[in-house]
Amino acid sequence: MNFVAVPDKVSEDCVPAARAREALLQRMMAQYGDALLRMAYLYLRDAALAEDAVQETFVKAYTHLNQFRGESTEKSWLMRIAINTCKDFQRTAWLRFVDRRTPLDALPEPSADFHTPDDTVLRAVMRLPERDKQVILLRYYQDMKIGEISDALGIPEPTVVSRLKRARDKLHRKLERWYFDE
Repeated sequence: MNFVAVPDKVSEDCVPAARAREALLQRMMAQYGDALLRMAYLYLRDAALAEDAVQETFVKAYTHLNQFRGESTEKSWLMRIAINTCKDFQRTAWLRFVDRRTPLDALPEPSADFHTPDDTVLRAVMRLPERDKQVILLRYYQDMKIGEISDALGIPEPTVVSRLKRARDKLHRKLERWYFDE
């Protein structure tokens, strides 16, 4: 992708700034693209829609790059944009009439060498209410810290902690017989 937003007639001072913005975006795409794609896929359950959502996320990030104040990490800022973009996609009328159930084995592969022999846990997580699912996915699936999750979701840290506890308790109840042979 090439995101150069430089008009035809530009002063020489603007060209380095545009190149720096483009370089920053390219780095963010390389560093966070896979994580955003996996998160978008979990929300939308469709590979093509997930790719569109990630592309839209980076377009929005590039457009609003000057508004990033560094109060959160780049990852949490991008995750927040991606989550909102996925929610926007879910609100469209077209998606309400499409069967988006896709087998979990079609999930894009992670960058790291990670293998789950059984998808029971992931299925249980995906059945959680939206608020609980968000914090579990960001904490354990994206390995984000409490503060980063707080920034990404726009909620206070104590709320993140309580949602994590509630979600873990629900998962414990759902997975009790699966995990423990008692």
